[in-house]
Amino acid sequence: MFAISSRSAWLDAMGVPTETSLPTSSGFRARWLPSGRSIGWPLAMGAAPFARALVGTVPVYVRGFANHPPEWGSGWEPYIPVQRDAQRVAFVWRDQGGNLFLPFDPDAAVLALLSEAYLTAGGVGGQERVKAVARRAYYRARPVIPRAAQLALRRQFSRLQRRQEFPRWPVETALHDLYAWLLERCAEVAGEPVPWLAAWPQPHAWAFVLTHDVETRVGYSNIGVIRKEERRLGYGSSWNLVPQRDYVVEDELVAELQENGCEVGVHGLHHDGRDLESSQVLGARLPQIREWANRWHAHGFRAPATQRHWDLMPLLGFDYDSSYPDTDPFEPQGGGCCSWLPFFNDGILELPITLPQDHTLFAILGEVDARLWLEKARLLRERGGMALVDTHPDYLCEEPAASAYWDLLTAFADDETAWRALPGEVANWWRRRAATRIERGEAGWRLVGPASADAVIAFTGTQAA
Repeated sequence: MFAISSRSAWLDAMGVPTETSLPTSSGFRARWLPSGRSIGWPLAMGAAPFARALVGTVPVYVRGFANHPPEWGSGWEPYIPVQRDAQRVAFVWRDQGGNLFLPFDPDAAVLALLSEAYLTAGGVGGQERVKAVARRAYYRARPVIPRAAQLALRRQFSRLQRRQEFPRWPVETALHDLYAWLLERCAEVAGEPVPWLAAWPQPHAWAFVLTHDVETRVGYSNIGVIRKEERRLGYGSSWNLVPQRDYVVEDELVAELQENGCEVGVHGLHHDGRDLESSQVLGARLPQIREWANRWHAHGFRAPATQRHWDLMPLLGFDYDSSYPDTDPFEPQGGGCCSWLPFFNDGILELPITLPQDHTLFAILGEVDARLWLEKARLLRERGGMALVDTHPDYLCEEPAASAYWDLLTAFADDETAWRALPGEVANWWRRRAATRIERGEAGWRLVGPASADAVIAFTGTQAA
């Protein structure tokens, strides 16, 4: 058990056992009670611009570094270098008693990735400005551009987008490498394996989640075809519908989907990408969005074209949102949260899209099979993540997307380690997991809380997220 001086978002997210019993100070400190050793760090450092650095080999985006060790402890010495542009800018410090001091706030570093605040940093910010100019010009002209010409322009633009250095595509491991590195430092201070909550309910090692965005009447007419094949393979799925589009959502279809192991979510009001453009636009549209959510008994939201806004998402009033990719330079709003696990943004739970979208793979990049989908899903299985795929029945029935999709589903249909869950089930689990804690009892570590019957205690040195 760590005695801590204040709450830590990353410790809470990992489910590391803590109790708030240390005196508060200008920084953070966590003392492992059996060993008496501590790990600490400064709290978030002002409003300086974000900058990228390497802590050992792990990239972080922070606003600055503490250049000196703290007053607690004694005999501090430089331990792990922190470098920026091949220049040493700080150290992780270690003292003669085995205490550690990180020169940055890991909670702020994690938040910078999840919220995409890193996009304002140095070179990344410059790349985003160039791409933003091109995106704005394209989307202003798109209504009068023929479909074939749109695809040609997107394919040309994809060459620029694919040069993105961070987050890497199709896989970016920075956030989860940081989690693993932080757990290693905690174990080093503890001098023993540190428990944390595994991501998924037993007996599952990873999650596989199917979602669909229905954008036009063509997609709406294809729901039954796709659903029939998914059901044959034993899958449920979520269908994100647009209330005011070129198709009419029948209440009977919504009920049928929900009665047959599926979910329905809201995919914006008009599918024009403007719902989260500003607080004023959202305020004007939200009452209608909520009316449709209530009518459909929908608990999830996905923004059209994944146009998202960190500060506005919690205002939606949904149980979960699934508008953030983990990494995707090809969407109208490029970037990514770098997470292949769910995470909280205030009261809303984010379920990131972690497999490339079908339109991106097959219409823009010209892929011909399921190779990239399968490679990414297998990596997520290996790392204990969530493979959440977003496809579109508007063109999922066309080749090669159709064959690739069934190859993806067939590959994991009999995988006993996978939790083939609906997004609402994942959200419910993640909330129960967040309300469950690890305590040390007379017989060892135990779980207390609503997920105690299903959760698994993992330890540093075993698979980390």
